[in-house]
Amino acid sequence: MRFSSFAQMLRHFAALSPDAPAFKTEAHGVLTEVSYAAFCAAVETRAAELQRDAGTCLGVLCDGSLACVTEIFAAVQAGRQVVLLNEDATPDLLQAADADCLWGDGDLTEALSPALTGGVKDGRGKLLFFTSGTTAKTKAVVLTEQSLCASAFNGGALLPLQKDDVLLCMLPLDHVFGFVCGLLWGLSCGACVALGRGARHYFDDCAFFRPTALSAVPLLLGFLLQKDLLGDTLRLVLIGAGDCPPQIPAALKAKGVRVSFGYGLTETSSGVALSLGDDPYAMTVCPDDRITLAEDGEILIEAPTCMMQGYYKDAAATKAVLYDGVLHTGDLGSFDEQGLLHIRGRKKEILVLRDGTKIFLPDYEKALLPALQGRDFAVTEQDGVPVLILCGSEDEREALTAALEPLMRDLPLGRRLRAIRFVRSPLPRTATGKIKRWAIQ
Repeated sequence: MRFSSFAQMLRHFAALSPDAPAFKTEAHGVLTEVSYAAFCAAVETRAAELQRDAGTCLGVLCDGSLACVTEIFAAVQAGRQVVLLNEDATPDLLQAADADCLWGDGDLTEALSPALTGGVKDGRGKLLFFTSGTTAKTKAVVLTEQSLCASAFNGGALLPLQKDDVLLCMLPLDHVFGFVCGLLWGLSCGACVALGRGARHYFDDCAFFRPTALSAVPLLLGFLLQKDLLGDTLRLVLIGAGDCPPQIPAALKAKGVRVSFGYGLTETSSGVALSLGDDPYAMTVCPDDRITLAEDGEILIEAPTCMMQGYYKDAAATKAVLYDGVLHTGDLGSFDEQGLLHIRGRKKEILVLRDGTKIFLPDYEKALLPALQGRDFAVTEQDGVPVLILCGSEDEREALTAALEPLMRDLPLGRRLRAIRFVRSPLPRTATGKIKRWAIQ
């Protein structure tokens, strides 16, 4: 069913199945269920309290708890602009989003409070998510409860959950993939959402909540598979927010788990295409969306129900990617003979060297894995040549050079690494584990 607001969605299921569980959570070590009727009532009570306060833009330091979800839904219902943040939030993010009040960890809110602003005049229905910042600095994207509900509807239309499903949410709610595919996807289908208890419980959340469905990023899935933590109740996994090696879907299928990949962006309120068949890399475009390809293979998206309103207070950046209702994604793709979408990578992940040679970085880095297995590394361009950036120390140079030599020997001269640069700190990554290439560069 299509919903236009969080309140409409909650009221619908509270009336249809009042005693059905909306959430599974932990209370003092005990598994606890919260019904749709009880959650709906809690949200409306909290919304009434917020309407009596003076705040206009709430920054939520998301911890994934039931109280956090209640606060987000209530603040939206109360007419506030909501900014989704995490524990790494900085004063400049609060100021960029015009937050005038905070919810979350007491010590962190106290530390960030001096950065609060005078608020906004009209932020009703707006939710701000910051982009992950892989190939450019992070920007605040203006979404709405309508666009987020529409995105959840699109996903549920292609990949529906049943009311007896338990969707385990282990993803950060300040990331749009986590918010839509870890939370709204389940609630919009009338299923039960199990709220994961954070990284320290990755080892036991699946055993504790016994999910039938899970949305996850490849890095997390790889860990859960390696440690054999998924459990025997799982029947469906939705993978998104990053490149996924084929070993992961193969391992899931060997366990009898259905695998679906999702493609989407913060700017489109999460997913615009999902894989439904045997090939997890071949995706069907969602019902409300239209995808075409530019001459160079760039993915162009028309998504009138799910599209962002723009980058917050940045008309120039918005105009650079969104015009005539079409989002120019910077992603590269192709369609197969069945009309299914395949993602090829990012335009900005292509190095164009001085001699005109082009290197697609994900493929190039994948080829280096046999020699650098387990190392924290990335390839970038410096002075027109490819350079390896690696977390390590200078005394490793001789051994690494020897390990890489057979691989370099097989490459054309212009594509060979010209230098190794060592750094002492881990390479900068997003919350979903993707390298921040702009920061390295």
